[in-house]
Amino acid sequence: MQITLERTEDELIVIPVGRIDTYTAEEFEEKLLAAIGESDCVRIDFEEVEFVSSAGLRALLNGQKLVNEEDKEMICCNINEVVESVFISTGFINVLTVE
Repeated sequence: MQITLERTEDELIVIPVGRIDTYTAEEFEEKLLAAIGESDCVRIDFEEVEFVSSAGLRALLNGQKLVNEEDKEMICCNINEVVESVFISTGFINVLTVE
């Protein structure tokens, strides 16, 4: 998995590429939490994400908890059908902000 960060005037964009699974979730979570520490609004661009496992969902949940505690915002965008089905089947579609 490759993760890049892009900064705009208003937000920090986290762009993961590949799978967010048991092997990559720890790195993804570290970069996500660091991004949340640096910006009031973090956008995660899922356009190039092939799959999200339960380990990836845990990383997203930890990110959501942190933004809730710090009164910040985390937005998931450009989700594909595979990621959307995972979010819907697990109920994460109601926990995360998805655009």
